[in-house]
Amino acid sequence: MMGPTDDNASFGYRDVNPEEKPGLVRDVFESVAGRYDLMNDLMSGGVHRLWKASLIDQIRPRPGQHLLDVAGGTGDIAFRFLDAGGGEVTVCDLTEGMVRVGRDRGFDKGLIDGVRWTVGDAQRLPVASSSVDVFTIAFGLRNVTDIASVLSEARRVLKPGGKFLCLEFSHVALPVLDQLYDQYSFRVLPALGRWVAKDEESYVYLAESIRRFPDQETLCHRMKESGLEKVTYRNLSGGIAAIHQGWRI
Repeated sequence: MMGPTDDNASFGYRDVNPEEKPGLVRDVFESVAGRYDLMNDLMSGGVHRLWKASLIDQIRPRPGQHLLDVAGGTGDIAFRFLDAGGGEVTVCDLTEGMVRVGRDRGFDKGLIDGVRWTVGDAQRLPVASSSVDVFTIAFGLRNVTDIASVLSEARRVLKPGGKFLCLEFSHVALPVLDQLYDQYSFRVLPALGRWVAKDEESYVYLAESIRRFPDQETLCHRMKESGLEKVTYRNLSGGIAAIHQGWRI
């Protein structure tokens, strides 16, 4: 599948005006916010929890460490970071409904302090330069209009010596598994969306957005172009997902 043209952005398999995409993405996640975490469990058979645990292990949280979690509205990464001994978290998400779900989950856990909730665009973060130790974005980078802008923003807000980590669906590296995964993505996921979230179209978009996301090596190249250094990636579940890491030097 070809990528978007120079004058357009991809929204699944559609090419749209770049100015339209944030609103379209916001509509998707406003629609599924209330059942987003349940759908993650159903879609992955709970494996997304293991992937997120791997992300936290790679961060190695410690007291005094400030994490910025972008596109982290429901708080999954934030809560895991704090539980693992991290210092404080700023959560920034484009969608107010997702942030509302995360804030409510935090209240239910008794987490009044330690997490700051913000609605904002990953391409223009409302965060000071050189102010955070770790930048994470989990299952959110494929939804932005301009990946390069997000990577540049990540480098801007990280302190020197800070770490960038992206957990994202990626390109399956194992023969046969890629065909099975395609069947699952385009048949099972929309059906789950229809039955559980009452929104089949949003999950068709999610499946298509995964296919249009850059492969592992291409994303590494873009990270290096943004000024991040010591860039590496690690495949999870045969490349169904991957963790990309880079440093602000």
